[in-house]
Amino acid sequence: MFPRILREIARPHWARIILEIKQSDGGLSVPELAARMKMSYMGIKKHCVALDKLGYLTTWRQPKQVGRPEKIYRLGEKAALLFPGIGDEMALALLETATQFDFNAAEKLFFAYFQKRAEHYAKKATGESVADRARELAKLRDREGHLSRCVEEAGNGLRIVEFHNPLQAIFARYPNVERMEEQLFERLLGAPVTRVEIESAGGQRRVEFAIGG
Repeated sequence: MFPRILREIARPHWARIILEIKQSDGGLSVPELAARMKMSYMGIKKHCVALDKLGYLTTWRQPKQVGRPEKIYRLGEKAALLFPGIGDEMALALLETATQFDFNAAEKLFFAYFQKRAEHYAKKATGESVADRARELAKLRDREGHLSRCVEEAGNGLRIVEFHNPLQAIFARYPNVERMEEQLFERLLGAPVTRVEIESAGGQRRVEFAIGG
């Protein structure tokens, strides 16, 4: 299945289009994609139409205050196969089996997991300031598939924004794990962190870690 998917999207610019939309706030129009990728309107449109036909993109009409609604491209169902988790069904089954022997087994396993991640990140996410460490942590998480980036904006402060969560199925079953991830960030950055999951109007999810001073 996956090799066939790779063959389907193995076209110039297709992977970039999918990644740009994945890391958007609910989708992008052709002009927005053209500006981001420094390509022509017609060139981007041709690629988007092809990806739409294959099921990797879908469209919806976004109302505007003036004029006709704008066509927005967002990810289709097939695009989810390009951002796999860690084997959700097996992981959840193992956790549930462990809980049968020890009621707190899942929590203990998660605690040990995040301890290991903290040790791994601490070796590389270094820097004198909170912002320096946040930028390095975002780079590490991005390489792991979280589609992570560090953002610092006037009025919104310092944040790490992630557009994919490989552990989403586990977090949905065990909500307390979210706090463990939050504490992981606090330990590494040396600052208060608030984890917020946001769902856009287009149905795409992202997680934002707001970092205190």
